[in-house]
Amino acid sequence: MDAIDRQILRELQRNARISNEELSEKVNLSPSPCLRRVRKLEANGFIEGYSAKVNQEACGLAMNVFVSVRLEKPEEHIIKHFEDAVANLDEIVECYLIAGNRDYLLRVVAADLKDYERFIRERFSKVPGIDSIESSFAFGHVKQQAGLPL
Repeated sequence: MDAIDRQILRELQRNARISNEELSEKVNLSPSPCLRRVRKLEANGFIEGYSAKVNQEACGLAMNVFVSVRLEKPEEHIIKHFEDAVANLDEIVECYLIAGNRDYLLRVVAADLKDYERFIRERFSKVPGIDSIESSFAFGHVKQQAGLPL
């Protein structure tokens, strides 16, 4: 990946709906070579896909909760069952395997505190293998950077 590829990625991170014509102008290439580079970046896994940034609050999901989870035992079948369950719970929008005294860090979205409580009581706490759950509520949003620092 060279400087032009990085520039292409920066521009696509800013606006994934940019036309190839506009993109080629911004990176000082003609349209055909620019498109070839984009296709190559896609084929080589640098670009995994394209999506829309949806306004979380406008969708009625104003609450962000960071949930730390410790599993009962780090056994393969417990880990697999937990990760499969997480993949099927839409309220969990991010999940990280972490080091330290917890095993996972999740970001959960909810409409409000009651909605989050319902999620924990009726769905999440029923996932087998969980030893403890610790919730941290975000009061505000300071920074969310969609793109990587290329």
